[in-house]
Amino acid sequence: MPITEITRNTKETEIALKFNLRGTNFCNIQTPLKFFNHMLEQLSHHGKFDIELNAISLDGDAHHLVEDTAIVLGQAFSKALGDKKGIVRYSNVFIPMDDALCHCVIDISGRAFCKCSFNLSDEKTSDFETVLLVHFYNTFAQNAGITLHLRQIDGYDTHHIIEASFKAFARALRCAAAIDENSKGILPSTKGIL
Repeated sequence: MPITEITRNTKETEIALKFNLRGTNFCNIQTPLKFFNHMLEQLSHHGKFDIELNAISLDGDAHHLVEDTAIVLGQAFSKALGDKKGIVRYSNVFIPMDDALCHCVIDISGRAFCKCSFNLSDEKTSDFETVLLVHFYNTFAQNAGITLHLRQIDGYDTHHIIEASFKAFARALRCAAAIDENSKGILPSTKGIL
């Protein structure tokens, strides 16, 4: 599988990404947000994606950094899927982490939609503003062209809830993008387009 490379340079951020959809969960992630780095490592590991990411904030605004990172990751995921022939397309994953339980459902539909339901009691965990969580998922979905439903079913520890959501998201992406051995070369759509 070829490596997908995306760069995004704005007045707010400079981001360079190398992404392998069918990788070995190798990652080298560099952003100024240590908690975000940890979550992106979860994405790589549980999605079995190779991610080399260098994201620099030029304006010191974490909102722009998280948003632009989600843009390039979503674009890379979409590009790496190619013509989407033979993919499973749908996935449904539950992930627990101690007190937390998250559920993620994905349709690689070509139609961008995101609905997230979280009840986070803290405004920050470590150096990550929790309001950015939904923004990350929505931005990824818009740029990847996927339908994403992600919800917290249980939990009270903000760190655990966010981490369980990233693990569920990663596993769901991996399952939906997997090749269906019984449908190789077939587009999983009656419309003939995704």
